[in-house]
Amino acid sequence: MRFKNYSGIFFLALVSFSCVNTPDNFPSTPEISFSTIEYVPTSGPDSLIVSLDFKDAEGDLGLGATETNPPFNSVEYQRDNFGELITYSNRPPQAPSYNPIDWVIDPIINNGTVKDTIWVVQNPNQYNIFIKFFVKRNGQYTEFKWQDPPFYTTFNGRFPRILNDEENQAIEGNIKYAMLSSGWESIFRTDTLRVEVQIQDRALNRSNEVTSPDVTLKNITRN
Repeated sequence: MRFKNYSGIFFLALVSFSCVNTPDNFPSTPEISFSTIEYVPTSGPDSLIVSLDFKDAEGDLGLGATETNPPFNSVEYQRDNFGELITYSNRPPQAPSYNPIDWVIDPIINNGTVKDTIWVVQNPNQYNIFIKFFVKRNGQYTEFKWQDPPFYTTFNGRFPRILNDEENQAIEGNIKYAMLSSGWESIFRTDTLRVEVQIQDRALNRSNEVTSPDVTLKNITRN
C-alpha cells in the first residue's frame, strides 16, 4: 500500500482472512461477492472496512512480503533509446511533471542506489486487491481518483498468502480489508458513496468486480 500524508490524512491498508477446505468444482479465476462495508471512527486514524467472500479453485491467493520480483514488482523504470534511466533533469517533453507516483527519488536498482529522480510507471500487479471510490452528486456517480492531485496515492493493496504451500487446494473464506485515514469525514462528509472491489490471484487472474450498496459514513458507522 502506498503511503501519503496530506493535510493530516494518513493512508494504510490492513487485511484479515479465514478459509476452509471446499469442493473441487470452484472457479479457477477467483470469484468474490460483496459482504459488508463499515466505518469505524477511533481516537486515531478511522477505518473504512470492506468485507468480501471469496472462492478459488487453486488457493493461489495472497502475496508474501518478499514477493517483489516480476511480475509483482512495484514499478517499471523508464529508459531512453540508449537504455539509460530517464532522470527528472533529462526528462523528455512527454514525461509528467514531478509527483510521487510517476517519479521515485534515489531508488535501489540492481542492488545499488541511483542518486537521482527516476521516471517510473506503476505496475498494477504489485497489488492483489483493487479499490475504486465513487461519489454520487446530482444523481450521478463520479469516480474519486486518489491517484490525482492533491493526494497522489491509492487504496489498492496486498493481502497476505492464505495458503503457505504451493499445492493446489480449493478454498473459500472471507477477506476484511481495512483502509485507515484521519480524513474520511473531512473529504466525504455527508456524500453518498460506493466502492468497487476486485482481487487477483498469483497467476494474475482477476476476479469479478463487486460493488457496495450506496452508503454514507453516518449510516455505516459502527455503534
